[in-house]
Amino acid sequence: MTMFDRVKEISKKRGLTLAQLNEKVGFKQNVIYSWKTKTPSVDKVKAVADVLNVSVDYLLGNTDNPEPSTSSDNLTKNQKLIAYSIDPDISDDERQAIINMVKEAMKFRRRL
Repeated sequence: MTMFDRVKEISKKRGLTLAQLNEKVGFKQNVIYSWKTKTPSVDKVKAVADVLNVSVDYLLGNTDNPEPSTSSDNLTKNQKLIAYSIDPDISDDERQAIINMVKEAMKFRRRL
């Protein structure tokens, strides 16, 4: 299955025509249709993946799992240590609040 086919299939599952997806992503007219014969740039593939809430790897055919990877949402051991080191005497609830803020900052950074 080509990338164009995958985009078309997942768009249909999300209730979008390719024209609607094209508009929702903010592309000029028929950009996605041009993917039948042209290779899109990485930033365009990423934009479509974000709107469709699938992974870039799925669109590229590297995986059959359309779900976006959550690995970037998971905090590393070092990030948890940073949250703890801010103040080792804080409560578990306060520490979890710091971890949640770090997660939100990571999500925001990915959208930029």
